[in-house]
Amino acid sequence: MEPIDLHHQGHERTIASYLLDTEDGPAIFDCGPATTVDALTAGLARHGLALADVRHLLLSHIHLDHAGATGVLVREHPSLQVHVSEIGAPHLIDPSRLERSARRLYGDSFDTLWGELAPVPAENVHVVGELVLGLDCFPAPGHASHHVCYLDRDGTLYAGDAAGVRITPGRYVMPPTPPPEIDVDRWQQTIEELERRAPERLALVHFGVFDDVQRHLAELRLELYDWADHVRGGASEDEFVAYVRTALRDAGEPLADYDLAMPLWQSYRGLKRWADLSTAE
Repeated sequence: MEPIDLHHQGHERTIASYLLDTEDGPAIFDCGPATTVDALTAGLARHGLALADVRHLLLSHIHLDHAGATGVLVREHPSLQVHVSEIGAPHLIDPSRLERSARRLYGDSFDTLWGELAPVPAENVHVVGELVLGLDCFPAPGHASHHVCYLDRDGTLYAGDAAGVRITPGRYVMPPTPPPEIDVDRWQQTIEELERRAPERLALVHFGVFDDVQRHLAELRLELYDWADHVRGGASEDEFVAYVRTALRDAGEPLADYDLAMPLWQSYRGLKRWADLSTAE
């Protein structure tokens, strides 16, 4: 299994989607934004499939880089069935609140980055349970309260953002921490759950498939604690960005690739919001 590179904004290895076989036919895991529908269609064609051949869309969560194209895809393929958490489902059916929030964050760049955010008919939306099309499904909060993961019988964990950002072929593991829902403590519990389930490989949307699962999750845990301590200790946005970029350079990783997959200014703001809320409590 390999990622379908969605070539977001013309860049390689920024956002992936995955094609998988289920007990009810072909499915897509996370579809990317509406601006990458052509790349998704081309990726399916390389596997000998058209969009109309895909029966299901499994969503990890409703952030636009993972699920923004959902309404556009269902409009083009009305029998496509969408599986999402209970919290995420209403925002697919009526994405107006989600769009307002995202436009506040992205400003004038929203349309260029993400494109149309179309509603999904309620009859196409299914709230996930513990088993979805033969895959184990379970809550994975921390990055977002409504995040879920799917574990296939072949040992592949379709991780969304719960297992972090790592750009193939690199080794550096980055916790994506954008606003507004980062919860470091709940994310650490999610990492423990991922370790307990012992997948054989991690399929990351940002970006690639990795089989050094134990090391990867240990690195994610350490980086999440380190970033949280750095921000909670009073680091400014500029100081935080410089700190992470130094770590990336020391690891020999391409700065631009990681910053495209998870802009560091967003990661800082998500952690800063979490730190401020934690202090207020």
